[in-house]
Amino acid sequence: MRFKCTMGLRNTLIVMALLLSGAASLKSHAFFNETGELPCHFPNTQNLSLDELVIFWQDQNKLVLYELFKGQEKPNNVHPKYIGRTSFDQDSWTLRLHNVQIKDTGSYQCFIHHRRSQGLVSIHQMSSDLIVLANFSQPEIRLIANQTEKSNIINLTCSSTQGYPEPQKMYVRLNTKNSTSNYDAVMKKSQNNITELYNVSISVSFPIPPETNVTIFCVLQLEPTEIILSPPYNIDAKSPVPSPPVPDHILWIAALLVVFIVCGTVFVILRKRKTKQPGPSNECGESVLVLSADCHFAAVSRSAAFWSSLAEPRLAKSQQVFGGKDSPRVWSPYRWE
Repeated sequence: MRFKCTMGLRNTLIVMALLLSGAASLKSHAFFNETGELPCHFPNTQNLSLDELVIFWQDQNKLVLYELFKGQEKPNNVHPKYIGRTSFDQDSWTLRLHNVQIKDTGSYQCFIHHRRSQGLVSIHQMSSDLIVLANFSQPEIRLIANQTEKSNIINLTCSSTQGYPEPQKMYVRLNTKNSTSNYDAVMKKSQNNITELYNVSISVSFPIPPETNVTIFCVLQLEPTEIILSPPYNIDAKSPVPSPPVPDHILWIAALLVVFIVCGTVFVILRKRKTKQPGPSNECGESVLVLSADCHFAAVSRSAAFWSSLAEPRLAKSQQVFGGKDSPRVWSPYRWE
């Protein structure tokens, strides 16, 4: 009677362990084209040998990945997509899935049965979720067209390839000495039909300050706290634009204008001074005669009619004024003889 109670308690504990192990689902991560692990975590408290057990794994579609029957592998029961891709670690009771693909993402179950005289008895079951990841390439910045001298607008694309799952967003970060700015854009994505990997890119245009050094990063945000940065793209501050040199012909023209203005000013000043000098005139004040160094006289009249109005009587009077009695001279409009 005591033996029956002990057996009943043991069976109850086994059932409870099965329920608890079946309820728990372990998450396992693997990278694309690498190896993923599907644990079974069998405690083996009874120290059972593999010859007494039947062990197998199946995916969420009930396709068998691996089967070990009484210590011998049974490839005939394995689905073709998993043949040659698995290995069993007896020490850790873990199945390794090699050359993991994105399509391998999903839920897997491990089953362990004990062979008894009355048949197979399920003694352990465990579920695990395999999450397949693929690292995106480091984002790359490519300049579409450099900024122009007038607008200082820069146009660039940012891209990253061969990643999974789809990233949350992609943007450009602009760092200066005193500030940081982010520029968002619509992320373009494409997915390979075979590998299911993503390629993503953005195109963005934004102004850059010409007076300071600028560092540009492309930011790929995978998770809220996980990002990948591109190598920095540096733009140096622009040097002040020098004034264009003045053409030589403009300098010559300017010099000639200065000379002309100076000469004209000197001429006007001398002309004014000359006109202000006092000189002899006839008693009627109709003409002015100035004696030069070589005894020539210059006549200045108000008009050309003055010369035509001169008559012989006036000539005598002029001789009297300028020549005197003892020095008779013959007067002409231009000199005395």
